[in-house]
Amino acid sequence: MKSKPLLLAALLAAATLSGCGTSPAAKFYKLGPEAVPAKAQTSYSVAIGAVTVPDMVDRPQIVIRTGANEVAINEIERWAGSLKSEIAHAIADNLTQMLDGAIVFAYPQGVNVVADYKVQVDVQRFDSALGDAATIEVLWQVRPATGDPKNGRSIVREATDGIGYDALAAAHSRALAAVSRDIANALRAAGAAAK
Repeated sequence: MKSKPLLLAALLAAATLSGCGTSPAAKFYKLGPEAVPAKAQTSYSVAIGAVTVPDMVDRPQIVIRTGANEVAINEIERWAGSLKSEIAHAIADNLTQMLDGAIVFAYPQGVNVVADYKVQVDVQRFDSALGDAATIEVLWQVRPATGDPKNGRSIVREATDGIGYDALAAAHSRALAAVSRDIANALRAAGAAAK
């Protein structure tokens, strides 16, 4: 009779300990637009072409810079989609809000689209320092359907507002909003020159 309570206690202890060996669930993060007030509607289109990113960060896992020559790849904290796609859609969403209601969309590589302006984005640097800052360096080009292209370079460092990965993703979103403002200014200048 005494063996049943001991057996039951042993089974409960084993069940409790087996729960301690499971891996934590993966978490996913998105890059989003910066909210800006809506403006008057216009009637031109902007296509965000395929985005390039450094090979080191071209993965689902969030890559953290831990030293001058060291990075850590986190298997649990991940981007919700491909980083290239996340960046393209964040810039497109930002430009939609910044460009007086222009029709802005991202399109995949190899697809031939017709738009008044095409924007190419080459991310040279996409650094993530947990609890510190998000730093990005982007070469971009605004190409009107007719006329000369405008090339630009944006380097942005955004401090994080906290120590977690959500604060880091938010800092990257703010950095991409700053890049989007530079591109929006080039698009406005191109539009003014075309008139």
